[in-house]
Amino acid sequence: MTGIADSFDRPINYLRISVTDRCNLRCIYCMPPEGIGWLPHGHILRYEEILVIVKAAAELGITKVRLTGGEPLVRADLGKLVGMIAQVKGIDDISLTTNGMLLARYARELKEAGLRRVNVSLDSLDPENFRRITRYGDLGEVLKGMEAAHAAGLEPIKINMVAMRWVNDHEILDFARKTRDEGWHVRFIEFMPMGERRDEARERFISIAEIMERIESLGKLEPHRLAGNGPAKYYRLPGAGGTIGFIGPVSEHFCFQCNRLRLTAEGNLRPCLLSDEEIDLREPIRRGASAEEIKLLIERAIAAKPKGHGLAIGKTPHNRNMCQIGG
Repeated sequence: MTGIADSFDRPINYLRISVTDRCNLRCIYCMPPEGIGWLPHGHILRYEEILVIVKAAAELGITKVRLTGGEPLVRADLGKLVGMIAQVKGIDDISLTTNGMLLARYARELKEAGLRRVNVSLDSLDPENFRRITRYGDLGEVLKGMEAAHAAGLEPIKINMVAMRWVNDHEILDFARKTRDEGWHVRFIEFMPMGERRDEARERFISIAEIMERIESLGKLEPHRLAGNGPAKYYRLPGAGGTIGFIGPVSEHFCFQCNRLRLTAEGNLRPCLLSDEEIDLREPIRRGASAEEIKLLIERAIAAKPKGHGLAIGKTPHNRNMCQIGG
């Protein structure tokens, strides 16, 4: 097995796989209230087709896989896919990003299948505000899901909070206190201007610098090293058992360390989250392409990774909502 790097010498070892475009919530920054036009069932990659891609990617040096959606837990028998990927030589870490609504039901099964850890998208600790942001969500179900994940050993559980001005920014300190009082691992993420509501996203934008300034009213943030594959920078509050991470795709350009590819639910490989370029893998697989041909397409996607995104100059992707990419 050999590793692989892109044209800017960034090692590529991480594949995010969207297993479905469907979701049981309608979060205001991710999906319109009426939802989107779901992909026909036949357009979605079958688990066996995902496995073909993962095996090819692993032979090129991919070692980390994250399952996303939409909401991945709405897809039937997800534990089966986890078990299949866990048997692939070279894959040493399988994780999941979820809204947590179904996590209590599936946490133990997923752990037994080979899942290592989970990230939970949670943008409010207030039940009413949580429902406003998600449109359908039940905060109690998410908290139960987190408890079940902890009991199953899916650690560390990382909480992703998208900070939005006038929506949930009044809760930033509440989330930060959770890292000190209950040992949570919380990551604050800048609101990205994507899809049809880019202007609204810009109005809601809060920079990482402003979030950090607010949190330091609780105490000086101390830099902290936390193992992971993402772009977050981690800190602790004095005396805290948990950590605070910051992901600033808009204000803090982290493309220089990008190590990932993204596979959409219908089998398109995206070299960059914030670019519309995609390479189709589904049709070649269904035509009977060999493993070597699939590897060549993956290598083509890696070679196509741009040096950086264009958010700072107002360039944003247009052809997909966030729920269709998996973040």
